[in-house]
Amino acid sequence: MRFGLHMRLSDGYEAAVERSRALGCKTMQVFTSNPRAYRQATPKVEALATFAALRARNDLDPAVTHTPYLINLASEDPKIFSGSLNLLKHDLKVAALAGIALVNTHLGSYGKRDREGGFAAIAAALEEALAEIPPTVTLVLENSAGAGALAGGTLDELGALLRAIDHPQLGICIDTAHAWAAGYKIDTKDDVARFVDEIDKKIGFDRLRMFHLNDTQIPLGGNRDRHWHIGEGLIGEVGFRALLGFAELRGKVAILETPGEDADDERNMATILRLYAEPA
Repeated sequence: MRFGLHMRLSDGYEAAVERSRALGCKTMQVFTSNPRAYRQATPKVEALATFAALRARNDLDPAVTHTPYLINLASEDPKIFSGSLNLLKHDLKVAALAGIALVNTHLGSYGKRDREGGFAAIAAALEEALAEIPPTVTLVLENSAGAGALAGGTLDELGALLRAIDHPQLGICIDTAHAWAAGYKIDTKDDVARFVDEIDKKIGFDRLRMFHLNDTQIPLGGNRDRHWHIGEGLIGEVGFRALLGFAELRGKVAILETPGEDADDERNMATILRLYAEPA
């Protein structure tokens, strides 16, 4: 696996790349646009090209950009739906300019609409975005914690979207904390084996492009999105060691989105690298 962290860009691209390199990362995730706004600035082409060159020199590709949290492709509100689709298209274009291979997005919430109609809206939005996707980029759909009417909380639903659209540049990201919150038990070797088998059957290893590796303190099936430090939550070291041991997953990108400050990032990276090196 290629492990990395979600990196802040407040100190610039060079600082983010240097911090990733210092922590032993082999990939990184960033926001290339404001994560909490619909209006986005015009991409700075030269700066994005510099970012691409910096990552290449430091062996940090394939990299990931995470779309804004505001995206809701299942919304019945035309303004929200249109704004969400525009944000998604924007980030796909920016990713290409920055040489970023993976664009990770949440799907949003069905709200009060029926799931069939919401699913159709998501599929239509994804088809439109994929019709314009640059050839160097893959769009990756992240599983949700399953709270309320959130879309994408099950492997069945994510697999159904892949089958409905069937585009080679569409893939899946599995967030371990979200999976646990949605009811997938992954804290023992046998449970992880069942989960990985279900991933293969419902999604396919070829369409699973990346992981968000996060522990959690939320009870199993608690449907809340709360990340915690690797090995220190309910998934624990046993669960992560088992997951990292599958040969079919060893070529995947794996981003840590654990909480805290620089020292916490260092500790979490050290833990995940140790677990990866240990026998499952």
